[in-house]
Amino acid sequence: MVADAAAVAVLVGAGLGVLSEESDTHHPERQVVVVLDPVDGSTNASRGVPWYASSLCAVDGHGPLVALVVNQASGERFEAVRGAGARCNGRTMRASGCEEMGDAIVAVSGLPSTHWGWSQYRSLGAAALDLCYVGDGRLDGFAGTSVSALGPWDYLGGLLVCHEAGAVVADAEGRELVVLDHGARRSPVAAATPMLLDALLGASGGQATDAR
Repeated sequence: MVADAAAVAVLVGAGLGVLSEESDTHHPERQVVVVLDPVDGSTNASRGVPWYASSLCAVDGHGPLVALVVNQASGERFEAVRGAGARCNGRTMRASGCEEMGDAIVAVSGLPSTHWGWSQYRSLGAAALDLCYVGDGRLDGFAGTSVSALGPWDYLGGLLVCHEAGAVVADAEGRELVVLDHGARRSPVAAATPMLLDALLGASGGQATDAR
């Protein structure tokens, strides 16, 4: 893929390792590895639906360090640095503070088998952007409802954005989310507050292990 080749060349040339959805692992021994999804929401992109992004998350020995998620249809940029907050186009981001499922607007990846009790839900098709919207308070929660369907490149950039904006993120099965394994798949769940996260995990049959 053209976008992947261009991004990997720049990152590797800068002395970084890369874990890419498209081309697997490059220099995993390096101290910082960038988890890359050149086009998250590629089906949307191919159909002209303006909800697709490039997502990058630099991971060091302590976990996610820096994240950048860019909506390639609109140019909107989400950035986060560990311990330094999250920003959307330079504006500080904060999660909504929603605590109750009945008040929440929740994005889903996959098809829930039942109504979880939310106020409304959306299925938008690009998990990285969905998670960033939780961090920005435009959505209250996100749930990957298909078991083990998302790779690290789908969610790690959005995970750091959420954390730095005050939201919480866990895997529905209680597994570690910060993994540098091309074969790993997870079921991330994000929420504006721990109370809402518990409600989402309870509805999905999951268990809470915050991925900080």
